[in-house]
Amino acid sequence: MGPRMPRYYFNIVSNAATVVDPDGTELATIEDARGEAVKDARALMSQAVLSGKDISGRKIHICDEQGALLLVVAFSETIKMAD
Repeated sequence: MGPRMPRYYFNIVSNAATVVDPDGTELATIEDARGEAVKDARALMSQAVLSGKDISGRKIHICDEQGALLLVVAFSETIKMAD
């Protein structure tokens, strides 16, 4: 077995509350973590739109195992405006 991969935590932050990721996900790099956050944000926004809600103002805070904030991914940055 190789070295253990770092574990990243994806906390979803809105004006009302923060949903903390209790388990985290092991990924090789912060770039991989950002890619996961983008996929998560798009999936969550898709579900919200289908139920008539706009949650594009939310953000995902990617934190390390010590709880330090590494990166913020805004939901609104994960989609492009189309006409």
